[in-house]
Amino acid sequence: MDEQTGDRQAGAVPTLDDVRRAAERIGGRVRRTPMLEAAPARGHAAVAAQLVLKLESLQVTGSFKARGACNTVLALSPAALARGVVTASGGNHGLAVAYAGWIAGVPATVFLPVTAPEAKRRKLRAWSAEVVVEGEAWDDSNAAALRRAARTGMAYIHPFADPMVIAGQGTVATEILDAAPEVDTLLVAVGGGGLISGIAMAARAIKPGIRIVGVEPEGAATLRRSLDAGRPALLDRIETAAGSLAPRSTDPLNFGIVQRHVEQVVLVSDPAMREAAAWLWFEHGVASELGGAAAVAALLTGLYRPKPGERVCAVICGAGTDGITG
Repeated sequence: MDEQTGDRQAGAVPTLDDVRRAAERIGGRVRRTPMLEAAPARGHAAVAAQLVLKLESLQVTGSFKARGACNTVLALSPAALARGVVTASGGNHGLAVAYAGWIAGVPATVFLPVTAPEAKRRKLRAWSAEVVVEGEAWDDSNAAALRRAARTGMAYIHPFADPMVIAGQGTVATEILDAAPEVDTLLVAVGGGGLISGIAMAARAIKPGIRIVGVEPEGAATLRRSLDAGRPALLDRIETAAGSLAPRSTDPLNFGIVQRHVEQVVLVSDPAMREAAAWLWFEHGVASELGGAAAVAALLTGLYRPKPGERVCAVICGAGTDGITG
């Protein structure tokens, strides 16, 4: 990856060095989010005793997405920046790109599907983004964003299939292992695969024996279906309320990293994610969206069972009120 111009090679797999450079680039622009020991906790005390939470729900804009978006936007050349940035999102990635555009002082345009909540639209405008609602699903909005980029020369920022985005998300892993090098297993929610591919690549480079477990909604088993097929698969439909974890497909770049570094992917139900979000709020005062609670849901349901003494870190990847209002 060209550090002077920010040009990205399609399909180029980022390295730990790219993650280290991303950490330097985004330092002071994103938060080094806290780690929280889950114990003591009344409910599921045995789980809490060996669990630490990485609170990306406290990240600027409310999710880990700010890392990858800032790394990508801030690496662009001045000429590319001057034309502005554009993306498509169901919410969290769009907010991150809007924020990155705001700190870079360049215009940002975010295409949203009609299902995107009004609250997300208001937050995008608060970060000075142009909001365009087009399409029934993210795939439709993304096609419109790509057309805008082709017509105007704006830099298109993909939510997960970009080496610079993946490197930015990988900084979550370096922070975890800096703070808690004894962690044996990382539980990571999966949407398009940007977070888990960045975390898995970086964590395994630092600690080769670490275990990486992905967690997907039952109604959006994109990666699990792809792993079973041996190639990226396209889902016919999405049946989950966890909109941040609901793409119909992943990308060969993310899929290849996951194939190499992720031990398994487990599927959790929407009710299990809602219960996990409620547990996070009741026991720890952590406000999480459904997708943000997916990693904890895998533990509370027993879909992932740690061995005695196994130290587990669950990434709480997005803020929300599902545990409060649900």
